[in-house]
Amino acid sequence: MDHLHPVGHKSHRLSERPPFERIALLLQGGGALGSYQAGVYQALAEADLHPDWVAGISIGAINSALIAGNPPERRVEALRSFWETVTAPAHGIPTLFSAMLGAMGIEGDFARGMLNQAHAFATLMDGAPGFFTPRPVPPFFSSAGSIEAESFYDVAPLKATLERLVDFDRINAGAMRFSVGAVNVRTGNFEYFDTTTHSIRPEHIIASGSLPPGFPATRIDGEYYWDGGLISNTPLQWVLDNSPRQDTLAFQVDLWSAQGAFPRDLLGIELRQKDIRFSSRTRAATDHFRTQQRLRRALGHLVELVPQEALLLTDPEIKLLVEQADEKVYNIVQLVYRAKNYEASSKDYEFSRLTMEEHWASGYNDALRTLRHPEVLQRPDTPDGVAIFDFD
Repeated sequence: MDHLHPVGHKSHRLSERPPFERIALLLQGGGALGSYQAGVYQALAEADLHPDWVAGISIGAINSALIAGNPPERRVEALRSFWETVTAPAHGIPTLFSAMLGAMGIEGDFARGMLNQAHAFATLMDGAPGFFTPRPVPPFFSSAGSIEAESFYDVAPLKATLERLVDFDRINAGAMRFSVGAVNVRTGNFEYFDTTTHSIRPEHIIASGSLPPGFPATRIDGEYYWDGGLISNTPLQWVLDNSPRQDTLAFQVDLWSAQGAFPRDLLGIELRQKDIRFSSRTRAATDHFRTQQRLRRALGHLVELVPQEALLLTDPEIKLLVEQADEKVYNIVQLVYRAKNYEASSKDYEFSRLTMEEHWASGYNDALRTLRHPEVLQRPDTPDGVAIFDFD
């Protein structure tokens, strides 16, 4: 096993489950950055924090399937197998580039940035093993209407990898709720494939990550779907708005940072706009949810003050208001990947083994640091019943 893979520390295992009705793991899309989420999950698993509900978009959907589609004792192993498969050791151009930089005595962030760019270029040319491969003929030279004309890459290898590493019968058994989001190409509407409403197949996972023009749309039951990140790159709202509401401890693992410095050149501008586009306004969503919960709590207190006979529960509008009242509590724990100085806008398709290991270790260590704060696992006593944590 690669030397950068974090060594598990079982000392942070919890003595008992936190006092919440459900634990949710929410995984954002972000391509090659997704091994950060695998590192986060390893730390959670070692702490005995096993989710009751896992939801993801794009690469988050793949990681979600690897978690829900394996027994607890094999989930980290399945994640590890996937990420080692799609990040085969460097060869060809990156290897030559590394040797050239070494011979020239070029080191530091500049050298690492150049090496990462070489790896990203190799991915563009060769694809990622067990994930996607370039089409022999570019889409511009293929017949309109053919699958070859839809995208630069073929994702057939991903289907085979998912079938090898994921037990879809386990996912559909429903012990852990599972949700992945995609966009209906025809209607433009966002749709979630959820174990409460669908029988999950590899196609649902692939659809969630079918980002054009790299990947083709995925056909499911006569409809075509693209990457859910085109509309919303995080499943946070789906989980928080779902009924019936429950006391929830949610770990929101983002791969793109909404906050960042003002860029100083065109390369920085490209990177910054990508971060903003795919960050999906997670903080705005949590602030909005907090306001909603405060209103629900206020409504609940109002209902308690009014005599039951005066509520006129036969009135559908009053009944609707009463149904919205609740005293549920939510801890939303945000873990956000912070890119290194040498990472460029190609960071989501830079599938090198070295970078994968670094992302995994970052996720693992960030989760460990977060779990050292005991308030994360305690029921909030805020007026709105919502506590939001971000220790980065």
